[in-house]
Amino acid sequence: MSKYIVEDTRKVTTHRLIEMKRKGEKLAMLTAYDYTMASIIDAAGIDIILVGDSASNVMAGNITTLPITLDQMIYHAKSVVRGVKRALVVADMPFGTYQVNADEAVKNAIRIMKETHADALKLEGGEEILPSIRKILDAGIPIMGHLGLTPQSINKFGTYGVRAKDEAEAAKLCHDAQLLQEAGCFAIVLEKIPAQLATKVAESLEIPVIGIGAGSGVDGQVLVCTDMLGMTADFTPRFLRRYADLNTVISSAVGNYISDVKSKDFPNEKEQY
Repeated sequence: MSKYIVEDTRKVTTHRLIEMKRKGEKLAMLTAYDYTMASIIDAAGIDIILVGDSASNVMAGNITTLPITLDQMIYHAKSVVRGVKRALVVADMPFGTYQVNADEAVKNAIRIMKETHADALKLEGGEEILPSIRKILDAGIPIMGHLGLTPQSINKFGTYGVRAKDEAEAAKLCHDAQLLQEAGCFAIVLEKIPAQLATKVAESLEIPVIGIGAGSGVDGQVLVCTDMLGMTADFTPRFLRRYADLNTVISSAVGNYISDVKSKDFPNEKEQY
C-alpha cells in the first residue's frame, strides 16, 4: 500500500486549507475521475482532488469541456468520493448548470452534493456569476472559484492562450478575485495567467489561490492526473511537468500481453484451475 508523504492524515476541510495558507504550507491538488485513480492519489497524501469537467476531454474524448452533462459529472464524482478518505473532493459544475440563473444554479448544486457526497463545488467566472455563487453559498455549499483561462468560455475566447496579459483584463481578474473572496469562496483556481499577476492576487487574498500555469507565487498547484502521469503524450504545455511516462509503460505491458497470448505462453499451468 502507498504511504502518505504528509504527516497529518486527518480529513482535509475547507477550513484547514485556509490554515495551511496561513502557515505557508503549499497545497497539492490533482484531478481524478474514477474510484481506482482517486484511491491511489488519496493514499499518497494529495490535499485536494478535483473531479474536473476535463473528464469531457480525458474520459470521453471531446475537444472541449462543454459537452459533459450534469449526470455524467455526478457519475464521476460519486466514483471518486468512494475512493477517498483524506483529500477534500471538489466537483466541477458543468457548463450550463449555473449560468442561466441563480435558482437553477442552486438546484443543480444541491443535486450534485446530495448524490455525490462531494465536499465542495467549483465554478468558473467572476462578477458575472456572483448571483449564482451567493445563492449556492447561502445553501451551505462551499465554492472554489476559477479565474483566468476558463475552459467553459473557450468559444468566447477563441484560444487557450495565456489570459490577463493586458492591463484591463488583469484589473478585472484582481477585482473578480476580491469579489469571490468577499462572497465567501474558500479558494480560487487561477489558470494560465502571468506569474507576476498570480502572485499579486495570492498575496492580496486571505483564501488559498491554486495555480495551473500561474507560476510559483501562489498557494498551491493543480494538474490533470493523466497529464502529469504521462498518459497524454501529445499534450505538452509549458506549465506541465511529467512525473511518469505511463503511456510507454502501458503500451509496453499491453504489447507483452498480446505477445504472450499469441504465442500461447499465457496462461501457463500455474495460471489455470
